[in-house]
Amino acid sequence: MRTIVRTLSELCLTAGALIVLFVVHVLFWTGVRADAAMERQLERLREHSAAAPRNAGGPGGPDGPGASAAPYAPGAPFALMRVPRLGADWVKPVLEGTDPGTLRKGLGHYPRTARLGETGNFAVAGHRRTHGDPFKDFPRLRPGDAVVLGDGVTWYTYRLIRAPYRTLPTDTGVVDPVPRGSGVTAPGRYLTLTTCDPEWGHSHRLIAWARLAATEPVGAGEPAALRERPAD
Repeated sequence: MRTIVRTLSELCLTAGALIVLFVVHVLFWTGVRADAAMERQLERLREHSAAAPRNAGGPGGPDGPGASAAPYAPGAPFALMRVPRLGADWVKPVLEGTDPGTLRKGLGHYPRTARLGETGNFAVAGHRRTHGDPFKDFPRLRPGDAVVLGDGVTWYTYRLIRAPYRTLPTDTGVVDPVPRGSGVTAPGRYLTLTTCDPEWGHSHRLIAWARLAATEPVGAGEPAALRERPAD
């Protein structure tokens, strides 16, 4: 009996140690790796921005400057996103694709949705928790909040049109060109942000929609929206 009790105790201690290691991996190590990966993607974007021409800015036609551009390269960064509501130092790279490997390095653009600034719906996914927790504070978003994206040539300022909306993962209409559930009924230049809900689960999705409000050339400096202090 004593041997059985000792064996069970050792098994419990081993199981406990494994659980602690797993929690450390999920809460800490994935964040460290994601932060390093996102910083590398941001550095690639900075290099691209430094080499980009400064005489472009804003949509130049009915579908914006990206209408005839080459497709975004899968897994590669093409823009950075800043959201004043989420913090003055909150900045994340946006990469092409939403596969798990891509979302470990930043936010992911749904490939079949519109390009940045185009007519249609530019849709982006991000983790709520783990891998850097990019959308940890997603529920704090409010109507009117700015979401600013830059591609090295142009700043695009979108404004949220409603508070985050909770739905099921099967509700793919939220990323339609005229997003279902958003309250808009006509074509426009929209942004959709998606993440998981609850905070440590994935049974549902939180959705935030925004409409393009302004474009400015990068050469003119940072857009005024980045200097705003969001109201409580």
